[in-house]
Amino acid sequence: MSAHRANCVGPVTRREFLRVGAMGLGGLTLADLLRARANAGVTGQELPAFIFVWLPGGPPHMEMYDLKPDAPSDYRGIMQPISTTVPGFDVCELMPRHAELAKKYNVVRSIAHQFADHGGGHKRFMTGRDPKSPVGFVNDAPATGSIAAKWFETRQVDVPNYISINEPGRAQIDVFSQGAAYLGPSYAPFMLSGDPSDSKFEVPNIAPIAQVSGRLDDRASLLAQFDRFRRQADQSGLMQSMDQFHERALGLLTSDRAKVAFDINQESPELRDRYGRHAWGQRLLLARRLVEAGCTFCTVILENPYQSGISWLKQGTYNWDSHAVNCHMFDDLKARLPIYDQAVTALIEDIYDRGLDRRVFVVVTGEFGRTPRITNVVGSQTGVMQPGRDHWPQAMSLITFGGGMATGQVIGSTNSKGEHPQDRPLTPNDLWATVYRHLGIDWEHAYPDHRGRPMPILPDGAPIEELLPA
Repeated sequence: MSAHRANCVGPVTRREFLRVGAMGLGGLTLADLLRARANAGVTGQELPAFIFVWLPGGPPHMEMYDLKPDAPSDYRGIMQPISTTVPGFDVCELMPRHAELAKKYNVVRSIAHQFADHGGGHKRFMTGRDPKSPVGFVNDAPATGSIAAKWFETRQVDVPNYISINEPGRAQIDVFSQGAAYLGPSYAPFMLSGDPSDSKFEVPNIAPIAQVSGRLDDRASLLAQFDRFRRQADQSGLMQSMDQFHERALGLLTSDRAKVAFDINQESPELRDRYGRHAWGQRLLLARRLVEAGCTFCTVILENPYQSGISWLKQGTYNWDSHAVNCHMFDDLKARLPIYDQAVTALIEDIYDRGLDRRVFVVVTGEFGRTPRITNVVGSQTGVMQPGRDHWPQAMSLITFGGGMATGQVIGSTNSKGEHPQDRPLTPNDLWATVYRHLGIDWEHAYPDHRGRPMPILPDGAPIEELLPA
């Protein structure tokens, strides 16, 4: 944390507060430079970007990236570790592509927090702050994507600065604690829900009004279309301001880049096959297209694998919440992890193949890990005893790549039973400080909350040195 942060000396006007905060107290910062470049017309393709791959429910760290083959049987489970191209680093046998590409990503095993409920865990991870309530999904503080949207609000790159790609019917901002809180609804993400592998997939507010996109001189017709889709957007919670909607919709309508960026059919069949012709793979491919076109912060939800022609597993579960009552965890993972393995490793390869590995930073994580000890209870769908793991924020694993960082690293460790960090203990805030540094956001900068109090973007945390540019 900077020694230059000033203590609060009493009330100041909103204008004075924002002016001083924007200027900073230490002269021209990297963030100032990036903002100046954006104002000077530097294109989005030349600026840093971030892809946040969210695995809601909590993926099991001891079945994926932190296997404990020597732990007691009621801890280690049945999945076997396989060697990777990084000596001493093993992954689950169901993730062979991760094993092959281990030199292209990093695993962080020692991030932890204290919020075991999904709501509290989402809010803690998404905002970098302890929530007022340990349950519920409505943010007290802005989600990190909203911070990026606010910071880069003057950047004009013809695609939304903040996009969230979601499951159908799960596109409300509070489902995954993506709310903008005191920053206001205009800094919520542009929501894109559905399955991009579906031939009928459409981007809201672009495809339905494409017929007027070539007749911008017909102002009345265009504004009538704006009004109609504004009403639809208001009903869905996508937009809450006429002016904000006009601004965003006009940018989308008048931008060939936006129409091309959202058109996943521009990609070769071979690349689409590599990602997988399913919702998870095509969402990640779409995210790569969007950040390449200029989007600053793109969240991708990978929740339900049982779609895109993949049959529902009776003993499976919708998201990563692998309680024994919800699913037979090992059977669910046998269906889930091969899809995950294909989609995520395709993104890794694609980021490096396209030369985006310095500009685009990627994190793949859920809100917490799973209990080290396995439980067995009767499943609600199967009616038979089956194994599972419960919520466990005291230990989790995530992967990250791109951002110019050195890769092939295993950062931190947990104890022999996977219960808590043993080496290099970290918090979600350390991860976000690393991401903000990549984007050029000063995480010590403050925005006023609903009562006008200056709230630093992060209350604590420092960049993870191992993840800084090599």
